[in-house]
Amino acid sequence: MKKTYVLDTNVLLHDPMALFRFEDNDLVIPITVIEEIDRFKKDLNERGRNARQISRLLDGFRSKGHLIEGITLDHGGKLRVVMLEKAFLEQLPSGLIANANDNAILAVALALQQQNGQPTILVTKDTNLRIKADATGLSAEDYESDKIDFSELYSGTAEVYLSPDQLQAFRRDGGLDLSGEFFPNQALTLIDETNLSHTLLGRYRVSDRRVVPLIQPPKMGISRIHARNREQQFALDLLLDDNIQLVTLVGKAGTGKTLLAVAAGLHKVADERQFSRLLVSRPIFPMGRDLGFLPGDLQEKLAPWMQPIIDNLDFILGGANNNGDRPAGKHQNYQDLMSMNLLQIEPLTYIRGRSIPRQFMIVDEAQNLTPHEIKTILTRAGEGTKIVLTGDAYQIDNPYVDASSNGLTYVVEKFKNEAIAGHITLERGERSPLAELSANLL
Repeated sequence: MKKTYVLDTNVLLHDPMALFRFEDNDLVIPITVIEEIDRFKKDLNERGRNARQISRLLDGFRSKGHLIEGITLDHGGKLRVVMLEKAFLEQLPSGLIANANDNAILAVALALQQQNGQPTILVTKDTNLRIKADATGLSAEDYESDKIDFSELYSGTAEVYLSPDQLQAFRRDGGLDLSGEFFPNQALTLIDETNLSHTLLGRYRVSDRRVVPLIQPPKMGISRIHARNREQQFALDLLLDDNIQLVTLVGKAGTGKTLLAVAAGLHKVADERQFSRLLVSRPIFPMGRDLGFLPGDLQEKLAPWMQPIIDNLDFILGGANNNGDRPAGKHQNYQDLMSMNLLQIEPLTYIRGRSIPRQFMIVDEAQNLTPHEIKTILTRAGEGTKIVLTGDAYQIDNPYVDASSNGLTYVVEKFKNEAIAGHITLERGERSPLAELSANLL
């Protein structure tokens, strides 16, 4: 049965292509939504670009007919713009203010529900508007075309029980043919079925359906950083393999996501010279915010936002070991690497339109990005570039995404079947006992 979907402004600003994702159902855009979109079209951030795109799409539809009367979409549904009438507002409960934009959109949806002979559903990413719709007897849904079931998110790891002879063959031959359904570059813990305490670590190579040993870091560690647990060993293996062009690291605070990524990036750029530069970035939330709110030049404006990255660089370049001890002697600081053009720290604000070849690029706090913003970043990768996305889906500051709809979670699920990508979920905090206990209890 066909349905009528009434779209809120935030749905179109989140995904301008939402108009094409409702199959053959009818779509309604209240005139209030058009007015709200008009207010965003001059913004220089992602929201402004989406506002301009939806305006161009709607303007293009005018060639097919009058939007007020409705035009037929390619997938069979009908799209129309509905004017706000006084009679619609009079149907609102007395507790709702008639001149509020959200309530005007709600009034249009309620009126259509009474007029139509088919189900009418309000689609909005605004939690409070969904609550108000429910209170007035109107069906309301979140826009979920890009949502992932976070409870079922791919972890990147698996356990395999093998015989002692198979484990010996794996160690002797540097690999083992393995039957079963595994994802490309999935990290495997090989367990002796006769002695569960005896384990080996490997990674599944999909090209020849074989599990191979992890890349062994130098004895001095990667930029003097050593893995402290199994998941960190898996993460370093992915970070050090130049054939893997996209690495995603998800984990709570203190699990070492950013530290491992930065350490591996410095090693690949400064020691092995596999990449021309280490580019480290994180979203200045919201993505595209004008840096003019802070005094000083660009670097001074960036300092508060990039301080977590700088802290990791100082820790690595200062020569601290896992116990926090610093050997005597002079060490490089991150400014030295920047002056040598080996390191660049910048916001994501100006990434659109760029091409980034032969760089080791780290995007921290990627959970605050939308799937569209993540796509913008990944499509900037030039020949020979490796991109590492890190983040914690439980620490999201963006009000328009959650643990299931953020760009990082989206990429993990979409790329899990690709041979050029790898993912690890880090579970154990290593920052300090206090940080680990706080992350678990609070």
